Amino acid sequence: MRLIENPNLLEHENFTQLLRAVFHLSEELSYRDDLESTPEADLRHLAGDIERVYGLIVREWVLYMIFLKRNFPFLFSLAVRTNPFDRSAVPTVSD
Repeated sequence: MRLIENPNLLEHENFTQLLRAVFHLSEELSYRDDLESTPEADLRHLAGDIERVYGLIVREWVLYMIFLKRNFPFLFSLAVRTNPFDRSAVPTVSD
């Protein structure tokens, strides 16, 4: 929660939205001891929270990749090779 207090981050509304969504999801999950016995309606609510977080994370990751590609191509190269959305990604450079 200390991150949200940082005025520099507040200038980046998209990232602030992501933080709020992650903190909300974390808090929601912390109140549930057993997801196996959670009612269907509550699971749908949690699924919506998870989809919100995932969508915001993907958006931030893409924006970060654009930033790296423009400004730090060597960092972009490693980020592409270790892409968290590619299960077959490996950090080694191949021809």
